[in-house]
Amino acid sequence: MSDLSADFSLALTATIAVTFLLAGIVKGVTGMGLPTLAMGLLGTIMPPVAAASLLIVPSFVTNIWQLFAGPSFASILKRLWLMMIGIVAGTLAGSWLLASDNVKWTTAGLGAALIIYAAYTLLARQLTVPVSAERWASPIVGFLTGLVTGGTGVFVVPAVPYIQALALSRDDLIQALGLSFTVSTIALAAGLASHGAFQVEHIAMSSLAVLPALLGMWLGQLLRQRISPATFRRWFLIFLILLGLELLLRPFLA
Repeated sequence: MSDLSADFSLALTATIAVTFLLAGIVKGVTGMGLPTLAMGLLGTIMPPVAAASLLIVPSFVTNIWQLFAGPSFASILKRLWLMMIGIVAGTLAGSWLLASDNVKWTTAGLGAALIIYAAYTLLARQLTVPVSAERWASPIVGFLTGLVTGGTGVFVVPAVPYIQALALSRDDLIQALGLSFTVSTIALAAGLASHGAFQVEHIAMSSLAVLPALLGMWLGQLLRQRISPATFRRWFLIFLILLGLELLLRPFLA
């Protein structure tokens, strides 16, 4: 595990702050994307396991806010609890890869996860999952999401397309995504800690990223009123694909 406290220079601190500010803006405009963009950008300057450790606190704070801002927490939890169990199990099972500090494969995996998510969201048609299929589909999707989360630090594949396919209202969709991301964040912290890759001192460093993330969310919500969220989201996804390609190819070109 890379020591986050080593060489924690002013330049690195500023870079981390700007990263979470930008990621917060994206979340403010689109309602999601903070952990995805933060992992992608931080993955270009540090091992993914170090990036994931920095992600824990700001991701938890912003997603718990999103989770409890909606009107239907109890009904969302009742509907998705099997998926949440799958996320926890998959993340704990997959976190050994991220914690192994095998930078070549975790960086390539992070890039692949970004590409798959962004390309699918950009190009695929909206799917619909019948209610009758949820009981067996939810734990499978949750477990697969957990494996990706544990291996790359990215929470969105395949959870986001699946939740979007459940025909939820807009408010319930945002709350369901908040639930999925909150559980993923807690499970990732537990998974990394179980392998000695997330320690108490990392909480303080991760906490430093909360303020720029919240400031970015506020700015993003202001920006949302002035621009087209759909256009912004399209260019954000294109950027994620390019960023993912760089991360995917980097270990093999170095």
